[in-house]
Amino acid sequence: MQILAGVGAASIVANYLVVAGGGAGGYNEGGAGGGGGARCTVGATGGGGSLETPFAVATGTTYTITVGAGAATQDGDLRGNNGNDSSISGSGITTITSTGGGGGGGTVLDGKNGGCGGGGSGNGGAGPTSNGGTGTASQGFAGGQGDGGAGDRAGGGGGGAGAVGGNAATGQLGGVGGNGIETNISGSNVYYGGGGGGNSQGSDTNNDGGLGGGGKGGAAAISRNAVNGSVNTGGGDGGTWAV
Repeated sequence: MQILAGVGAASIVANYLVVAGGGAGGYNEGGAGGGGGARCTVGATGGGGSLETPFAVATGTTYTITVGAGAATQDGDLRGNNGNDSSISGSGITTITSTGGGGGGGTVLDGKNGGCGGGGSGNGGAGPTSNGGTGTASQGFAGGQGDGGAGDRAGGGGGGAGAVGGNAATGQLGGVGGNGIETNISGSNVYYGGGGGGNSQGSDTNNDGGLGGGGKGGAAAISRNAVNGSVNTGGGDGGTWAV
């Protein structure tokens, strides 16, 4: 949070960037985790929305800032867990909440909805196309689709705060993660809320996550595991290839 002081208490306003924790990647032909939803007053805000409005700071008021952690693992159906919400709250303001990134799909399951949507999983070799989860309005974008062709097992990229996650492509190539938003609220231009890269069954390189801390997807052809999203960015995790 950035405090701008003017003359008198009524001129003290706060710019802010609230980024939630990124989602975990799915396991087993996994789609990638979505980036954490992002709300910002400087440069850009998530989901292609209008910039948020700074709030007036009241003397003697305590403001509570909650920083949501990224998701740690998958749930019981092999989809990634969602990241945790981040928020600013206090007397006299409406609580400002950003929603945790959606978990990636695993084994013919859709990605989860979140601040940014998780990517859909590969189809297990014969299943239908798995869809990416949806993002939250003015916070982030949807995740990409997993492979839908016969025998295809690659996952979709996680949605980012600034762009949709890529769909998996022919040749069992996972979708790239959606980019996050870029802001200079800290004094430097930094990206936040990037989606993770989907797993690739037919590639010898880890698939890229989006700008803003998105982790790379796993690559089955060379037995490379997925990479977690970068800390303190709201980046989503890459999708895991293991079967």
